[in-house]
Amino acid sequence: MDYTGTERRKHRVFITRNTEYHVRDDICVAVRDRAARKFRPAHLALHLKLQGAVRINPNGVVIPEPQNARVGSPIYFTQMDQDGMERQIVTSRVEAIERPEKATVLQYPS
Repeated sequence: MDYTGTERRKHRVFITRNTEYHVRDDICVAVRDRAARKFRPAHLALHLKLQGAVRINPNGVVIPEPQNARVGSPIYFTQMDQDGMERQIVTSRVEAIERPEKATVLQYPS
């Protein structure tokens, strides 16, 4: 029996070749190395907002696709610094999007 109501879960995991990006309400709250299975406390994506997917045209031009994070495309995160400069990071292609288990959420670094 499938649930047909409003989606209430807040956590998603975007899995790339080497990294898992754990996101709560579109903010990156944890980054885990897939090979070592360890969270990385100093990754650049931490605390940045997930903006969506990135489409890379054959000529190399990168086009953001806001709110369209999906398997097969890189995703990007951004944040405005106090000096008004925008920080951003683009990942490699997403291989899977999953929901983390509760035990994993409880392991997130604080």
